Amino acid sequence: MSYTLDRTGQPDDFDFLHGRWQVSNRSLATREPGSDDWKEFPATMACEPRLGGIANVDQIDFTTQGWSGLTLRTFDIAKRQWSIYWVSSRTGLLYPPVHGGFSGDRGEFYGEDEDNGRKVFVRFVWQRLGPDAAQWDQAFSSDGEAWVPNWTMRMARVTG
Repeated sequence: MSYTLDRTGQPDDFDFLHGRWQVSNRSLATREPGSDDWKEFPATMACEPRLGGIANVDQIDFTTQGWSGLTLRTFDIAKRQWSIYWVSSRTGLLYPPVHGGFSGDRGEFYGEDEDNGRKVFVRFVWQRLGPDAAQWDQAFSSDGEAWVPNWTMRMARVTG
């Protein structure tokens, strides 16, 4: 699928993510072209709504990796579009946002960033897999057409 900023959504698109989660991560150890060196590691995440639901914040802790991250999602009421911002404790930098929305249980979000000094297009895909499961996938592209996956998170809700 090609790069687009035309996706729209609803203010309640991310309501499924509120709560606490156990996360199984699979990411490329290095994102060099042709790399196939995947690593797997656990995480815990907690997500809370803000501003009546038009924003939410999550913190994810990668304790075995020694770092954490924070995501801020905001809903632009006029554009009917979500923006997703990420900051990592490894750098303290706020990364450029991705923008988009959901169609059914699948959300697609696109943006631009830099990876190892080269410009890349970024795609996040969020999937609701039921009331207690979700998945997030990240892929990069040099042209906005051919996408190379580099990180997947499978989430299981913590109950009780």
